[in-house]
Amino acid sequence: MSGVRKKTPQISSSPRKVAIKEELNSSVLIDDVSEDSKDELKVLQNQKTTNSTRKRVSNKPRTQKAKKLKVEEVICRTDNLDGGGGGIEIPSTSTMQGGSCIKKREDEENLTFSEPPLKKIKSTMFPQGQPVKTAGNVGKVQEELEMNWDMVQVLSEKTNIEPWVCANIICLFNDDNTIPFIARYRKELINNLDADALREVQQALEELRTVAKKTHATIQKIKKEGKLSESLLTALLNCRTLEELDHVSAPYKTGSKGTKAQRAKQLGLEGAAKTLLENPGALNLLSYVKPNVKGLSTLQEIEMGVQHILADMFAKDKDTLDFIRKLCLRRYVCIQSSLAKVSSKNEREKDISKFQLYQNFSCNIKNIQHHQILAINRGENLKILTVKVNIPDSVKNEFCSWCVQNRWRPLRFARPELMKILHDSVEDAYKRLIYPLLCREYRSKLTSDAEKESIMMFGRNLRQLLLTSPVPGRTLMGVDPGYKHGCKLAIISPTSQILHTGVVYLHSGEGFREAEKIKRLLLNFNCSTIVIGNGTACRETEAYFADLIMKKYFAPLDVVYCIVSEAGASIYSVSPEANKEMPGLDPNLRSAVSIARRVQDPLAELVKIEPKHIGVGMYQHDVSQTLLKATLDSVVEECVSFVGVDINICSEILLRHIAGLNASRAKNIIEWREKNGPFINREQLKTVKGLGPKSFQQCAGFIRFNQDYIRTFCSGLQNESSAGDQVPSVAVTTPIDVQFTDEKQGKKKSKTSPKVALKPNPLDQTCIHPESYDIAMRFLSLIGGNLSEIGKPEVQQKINSLVQKEGLEGIAKSLETTVHTLQIIIDGLSQPESFDFRTDFDKPDFKRSIVCLEDLNIGTVLTGKVENATLFGIFVDIGVGKSGLIPIRNVTEAKLSKVKKRRSLGLGPGERVEVKVINIDIPRSRITLDLIRVL
Repeated sequence: MSGVRKKTPQISSSPRKVAIKEELNSSVLIDDVSEDSKDELKVLQNQKTTNSTRKRVSNKPRTQKAKKLKVEEVICRTDNLDGGGGGIEIPSTSTMQGGSCIKKREDEENLTFSEPPLKKIKSTMFPQGQPVKTAGNVGKVQEELEMNWDMVQVLSEKTNIEPWVCANIICLFNDDNTIPFIARYRKELINNLDADALREVQQALEELRTVAKKTHATIQKIKKEGKLSESLLTALLNCRTLEELDHVSAPYKTGSKGTKAQRAKQLGLEGAAKTLLENPGALNLLSYVKPNVKGLSTLQEIEMGVQHILADMFAKDKDTLDFIRKLCLRRYVCIQSSLAKVSSKNEREKDISKFQLYQNFSCNIKNIQHHQILAINRGENLKILTVKVNIPDSVKNEFCSWCVQNRWRPLRFARPELMKILHDSVEDAYKRLIYPLLCREYRSKLTSDAEKESIMMFGRNLRQLLLTSPVPGRTLMGVDPGYKHGCKLAIISPTSQILHTGVVYLHSGEGFREAEKIKRLLLNFNCSTIVIGNGTACRETEAYFADLIMKKYFAPLDVVYCIVSEAGASIYSVSPEANKEMPGLDPNLRSAVSIARRVQDPLAELVKIEPKHIGVGMYQHDVSQTLLKATLDSVVEECVSFVGVDINICSEILLRHIAGLNASRAKNIIEWREKNGPFINREQLKTVKGLGPKSFQQCAGFIRFNQDYIRTFCSGLQNESSAGDQVPSVAVTTPIDVQFTDEKQGKKKSKTSPKVALKPNPLDQTCIHPESYDIAMRFLSLIGGNLSEIGKPEVQQKINSLVQKEGLEGIAKSLETTVHTLQIIIDGLSQPESFDFRTDFDKPDFKRSIVCLEDLNIGTVLTGKVENATLFGIFVDIGVGKSGLIPIRNVTEAKLSKVKKRRSLGLGPGERVEVKVINIDIPRSRITLDLIRVL
């Protein structure tokens, strides 16, 4: 294969013109161009060849390169390259390498990255941003990773997302952008996709790149062995899945005995097989007979050898496989499971009963549910079930007829005995090679889709749990229930400080005496909220406290209690992080502290626990652990980033999960803070070791600065300076342009930093990214506001007045920015300083009394809290000690809150719902519920 050339655009000499390369096999859109600039689009004749370096995606090693793209160049006029409403929408921190796009900014330093996001073109023909041209800037193409399919198009087909969006996402990931950053600050490039959709694209992209990488590794291996033919190379480069690759490359694996076709080829029968298809009249099989050679001794053996070669040829032909796949799509293909014969042993009866639904099960593969696939797979792994894919005989008959009469019809007349060999070859190919391949593909795809859905469901549940509304400002008592070893207590202050820990024995006949002890503690610390873990003895502990509350035993305190999941608390209590955070405290008491903190600030506490131990998943032990960990870690990063952290008070563990940061960078930030005192503004982050321009770009928008605290700190420094004292060493470790000191401190040897003004910036407390500060200042001037008014009602009134008068699009155009960026600026300026979007989410359900399972009746309407969401139903805690199940068929779109749907969070842990009891099975402790509405 010859080297691949990649054409890239040229930048025009005018600073108001940008050359953007375009064109692919199908249309993909790049940039937003105003309607009045449509006539100025020109196609350039001169094209320049260049190579641009690709970066890694999500810091994972990758050598794959994208499919080569043919490109044209288009010159687009824009009024301002910051991304104006009347010109090309260009993110303010991005540039196009090789001359595609340049960011020009007068008040901020330029940051250049290897590959920016691709843009959208809007014109009078496509005012809504429909695809116009194909994006070409997808990086350097290497010969060894060139495939016979296009990455953007295949990714679009797999994810059902427009090609231009897929092209943009690929470039954003190549440029080391994180999902939270893309989802918040690059909305116009991804067509407003949410974080879950971005994760899906990222996973699909990694799968395709894995296929490409393994394909080329296989090609190199076969090439070294001297067995690489042109047809084999084409077959390998056509592979889009690992199953296809395994099918094609199986005969060439190390240690393989060789297939029947290979052995026939070694006997010299390949020429006979080709002659049968191309010129059957000239074929004389008797001439190949060699009595003393095994495999050639009789005519029958020769015919069998030719048949094996032809069957192998058919089974690896792309057109043939495409035909059979399309044929199966139109027919009833089902998956069946039945009880395995060897599983009928007495000791396994308990396990067998769990799979009662699947002992004689059959379902169309188009209709089967994800949880059914996971259950069948688990039964098969336990050797309780046998599973097979059933493809109807009509598929085989039509396929064989098509092969003989169309695809593999001999070019000339063939004698009947040769046509019989052809017929037998097609049937052999189907039965021995193609049918097993189809079965593997179906099982693999069904399993893969089910695993992904299970993981995505786990991610959605985890997000809902992490975003549970905090309960600040309360003194809480955490209770970790137990029988023999007692109930562990921990009282924490409104700032999460441990005030008291101890053990009480409520279930060993000493409950009355312990009640006095608990009452004294609650009164001494003025604590009126009790948090009970849902583990062993939870029900008895809940009944104990409910009884005391009903008797008003804790008067004058109005005590309430809630139940919280203690999943992962025991694991965390013996972890190094817990030992570092609570040194010297007994691990059992640490779990009580953790339980209380889960109500006070769920996000800050739950990030300390490995996500898979939080216990809101389904079949999580049966799915890919690598994919599960990557997804859950990404969800945690998304939640922590979107909520934001106060850089001067947050823990190191919380800081690790901010987009763009990791364990070492978080540690460096904490060390900087301990050595130099609090951070004053976002620019100071650039002075931290290991925090380069890219890391700063990704994390800056998610880090907050409490302005009251910083103003107090700065005024203290200023007073010391005016009194003639030297500024203490807590100021900054790098050269700074400080208003209150003449001394410049020494530079870090490991990092040269720009001068950073030690001056608070009220915009640092908002969600506005530093790249948009100049636009935010111009917007403030436009509405007649100033920085001191951020978050106050006056600013909100001025903003509403201007938006009502000119509209968002008009304001964005005048500020030469995008509507999405403007909306973030408006949100940042109008939200109060202490704003936390988690307050819109559900709080824990505080109670004073208890209900028993026996008290329930069919038709009873109750309120409850969602504990877990699965693919087959929703588990709801209705306060009877046993969760009820809402079957998934009873969860309809009409019953879901429209506010929830707008958040794209669905029905998940923590949400309060109103339900009706429709069935009670007391012996099996099962309650079936119907969803009435989401509260």
